[in-house]
Amino acid sequence: MSGKAITKARDERLEARVSRDQKALFQRAAELQGRTLTDFVIASVHDAAVRVIDETQTIRLNAADSRAFAEALLHPREPNARLKAAAQRYLKLTGA
Repeated sequence: MSGKAITKARDERLEARVSRDQKALFQRAAELQGRTLTDFVIASVHDAAVRVIDETQTIRLNAADSRAFAEALLHPREPNARLKAAAQRYLKLTGA
């Protein structure tokens, strides 16, 4: 997602109740960035949403886990009896 999402037509409303201290904090941060409070809040929420979505949709592995995953893909084990039985039950239930 890019910054373009922020500049599209704004025809939806979003409201939130905040404490006086929170509003003052947000206002101060907006002023430090030379933005309006609305622009600061929208940009901050947008950035947080993009980050959360990215973090939950991306799997990150350390080197050892990455090697183990690649090894499992390249050299899969033979299915054991329980897995074969589960596959047969699935085929029977779904008619596939």
